[in-house]
Amino acid sequence: MSDAILQTRALVKRFGGIVATSEVSLRVERGARHALIGPNGAGKTTLINQLTGVLAPDSGQVLLGGQDITTMAPHRRVALGLVRTFQINQLFDSLTPLQSLALAVTSRTGGGAQWWRPLGSDRAIGDQCESLLAQFRLLDHAEQRTSELPYGKRRLLEIGLAVAMQPKVLLLDEPAAGVPAAERQDILDTVAGLPQDVSVLLIEHDMDLVFSFARHITVMVNGAVLTEGPPSQIAADPRVKAVYLGDALEGSSPGVAHG
Repeated sequence: MSDAILQTRALVKRFGGIVATSEVSLRVERGARHALIGPNGAGKTTLINQLTGVLAPDSGQVLLGGQDITTMAPHRRVALGLVRTFQINQLFDSLTPLQSLALAVTSRTGGGAQWWRPLGSDRAIGDQCESLLAQFRLLDHAEQRTSELPYGKRRLLEIGLAVAMQPKVLLLDEPAAGVPAAERQDILDTVAGLPQDVSVLLIEHDMDLVFSFARHITVMVNGAVLTEGPPSQIAADPRVKAVYLGDALEGSSPGVAHG
């Protein structure tokens, strides 16, 4: 069996009488392209918040590279290589993409409050930022205030900031949410082009993105794992069609979603 970089064991989270996650066990393999899908209220966000340390589970374990991180603070998980993006942008509106990426790179390398100095004096920092700007299609917007960026570019910048932290595991929380159709292809192409040595767990409602990206899909319903497997298996599963995908997969070829 291949090695899991991120794993949960029987995670349970209750809010009063509501069981938000019920005995959820999940394996994300090294180098994975793994999608987590399910209808609204399925427990996806609660699960991600437990993975990242925002919420403590009532029982169960979270392991990163075999290390138990269940009680570890969020910033320590980031330092170990578990990085996430958010469904709602978490950006510095007053900074440019270049400044934002410089801040991320220097915080990772220990530059601290002097993040702006290495940008001007350390060629390696500048080269990393330029490479990230190109990778995330932001070169033409490098000096533009983040608050003025088109929404799709803001989403790309957020993914770029996460990648600047050189994660081992990247959690992408609905990267295509709210992105206009004209800008959506950039999101699809950028997610597809993420470094292969980064294990990716994608949480997404956009089935085109899910089925073009994922090699393994986990479906959650009512706080529990309904089923998981390769895209072709998920596309053909009548339970998945009934509870979530509906007619979206009717007539689709294996591994491809329509509608």
